Amino acid sequence: MAPELVSIAHGNSRARSESMTVETSQTTPPQVQHPVITGRSWVLAAMIITIFMSALEGTIVATAMPTIISALGGFDLFSWVFTAYLLAMAISTPIYGRLADLYGRKRVLLWATALFLAGSILCGFATGMVELIVYRVFQGIGAGALFPIALTIIGDIYSPVERARIQGALASIWAVAAVLGPTVGAAVIAHLSWAMIFWVNVPIGLVAVAIVVLTFHEKIRHREHRIDVLGAALMTLGIFLLMFALVQVSALSVATLAGLVATAVVALVLFFFRERRAPEPMMPAIIWQTPVIVTGNAATVVIGAALMGTTAFLPLYVQGVMGRSALVAGFALTAISIGWPLGSAVAGRLLLRMSYRTTAVAGGVFVCLGALVMIFLDPSRGALWAGFGAALTGFGFGICYTPYFVLVQSSVDWADRGAATASNVFARTIGQAVGTAAFGGILNLGVAEHVAGGGDLLNRILDPEQRAGMPPDIVAPLMRAVAESLHNVYLINGLLAVVLLPLALRLPKHLGVNRGAEGKAGR
Repeated sequence: MAPELVSIAHGNSRARSESMTVETSQTTPPQVQHPVITGRSWVLAAMIITIFMSALEGTIVATAMPTIISALGGFDLFSWVFTAYLLAMAISTPIYGRLADLYGRKRVLLWATALFLAGSILCGFATGMVELIVYRVFQGIGAGALFPIALTIIGDIYSPVERARIQGALASIWAVAAVLGPTVGAAVIAHLSWAMIFWVNVPIGLVAVAIVVLTFHEKIRHREHRIDVLGAALMTLGIFLLMFALVQVSALSVATLAGLVATAVVALVLFFFRERRAPEPMMPAIIWQTPVIVTGNAATVVIGAALMGTTAFLPLYVQGVMGRSALVAGFALTAISIGWPLGSAVAGRLLLRMSYRTTAVAGGVFVCLGALVMIFLDPSRGALWAGFGAALTGFGFGICYTPYFVLVQSSVDWADRGAATASNVFARTIGQAVGTAAFGGILNLGVAEHVAGGGDLLNRILDPEQRAGMPPDIVAPLMRAVAESLHNVYLINGLLAVVLLPLALRLPKHLGVNRGAEGKAGR
């Protein structure tokens, strides 16, 4: 059992009850003590609701965008509705993690949830696309805390063994959101106003807030903090420029792109040196100096990139190359959302019997097998082959990601767990952004080399009605160009999958939730 769970009154029988007190460990800063929880299952329920709210936001808004554009106009700003949210969330995530360590989880989570809900309400009142984008920034700033702080609280109140057991349930939240998001979004658009797309999360968030206020309590001894404002500013600048360059890579000139990346690198290097001298750094040194955390976050970057290589382009293959409907493409894509929680549940059981390393290797093998299926994707094999490859890949990701996440959280004491959790969530976000940009560039380059005006034609063949009216001598070459380009995407994705194996082998051989459970043993 983790050292932060030092004393549970009356032993195991008491631990199974609905009331527990978690004592302060020696490494906890003097201003924040561990939480006193009246009903641990209620706190878990609130965190699940919070994670679900964050996951639902990502799936439900995409469904409503055509209707929102028709109501507000500004089609040229379409991508910024998502880009602004992503940038704000990525920038704020590491900052929230450290603030939660300094000021306590509850206060930071409640403030961030209030900001997220306020941004959601404002989005529904937007009268133009620029106004909507501004409100999405507020939403994103709040959303930056929802996932990492909720996971941090779960890490506080559950031991590594218990966390391993509930990983399947936590991962299934995303599967439920992936199914409910488009369904609820379509129903809302059909029968209500598009504004309800943003407001549907408000009652969900209020329920989570009420449960947290009533059942989650932290004893805080107030003292002065020396917040590293300069470090936060350098980190924000570096992350913003890097994420902006990645998201807008196809729209920027080479000189502009190089300038943004160079400036981002300089800012992040200065941030690194600043953190070594700051009395209360935004990114504690333990995040950089603990090998298992570095390895876990590096593997998470690869997982994020490989995930996007599989999911972001699968609908394009099913619709653009196979000529199937958007519904069929959606079913193929849903397979990965089903495979991931199943893999997480299996990983939880493996972690109880095996080491982090063995579990991560097993997950990497399944990811490689799934990537191999996608490499041999062919229109003649049909959508079932694509769905099988997605499900197998998702299953592997679920097994592979779980040990890294549990290990990163278990490698630090309470005082640094918020920052450690946020660093892992941020690593996954960076991986997804890099993967999307890189694979998108490969696709665009491949189509442009084979077919003149391929981008415009590609938009047309994705619409079944327009595709039916196009001559076969135009459709066939474009389908081949897309198929060849996506084959290159899946080849590179396969290389990423292989990289997961040596990263997994870098973990200590005998480190596990039941064997030297704390990652500190692997430093």
